[in-house]
Amino acid sequence: MKAIRLALLFLLVLPGVPALAQQAADKPAETAVEEKPAPYDERLERLSEILGAVHYLRNLCAGSPEDAWRASMQRLIELEAANEPKRQEKLTAAFNRGYRSFAAIYTACTQPAIVAEERYRAEGATLAAEITARFGN
Repeated sequence: MKAIRLALLFLLVLPGVPALAQQAADKPAETAVEEKPAPYDERLERLSEILGAVHYLRNLCAGSPEDAWRASMQRLIELEAANEPKRQEKLTAAFNRGYRSFAAIYTACTQPAIVAEERYRAEGATLAAEITARFGN
């Protein structure tokens, strides 16, 4: 048994195997869990929308590109809907909706854009605190 495991381990480190691993990773996961809506999903969708809006506004007004808000959204999806494609889609759609809603209005950084970004960040922080306080472990 140990010899078989050792042989398999050796085969995994050969060149060319990463390509096989990538092909396997491209296949849909067969271990998807049953999707059950969480009692805070509506709030989570709103938070996702806020993250999208803030991501757009921060990049519009920042001197250099910033990816922290999109990365936060990705992390949120990983934590909340890792194996739940429908929940992932809803959260992603909410993020994109928030992003696009401001992209349609603001093409340059203006004082109203700065105020909107500040208000959305404050709302997001409040919402995240509420979700954590009410539903956190």
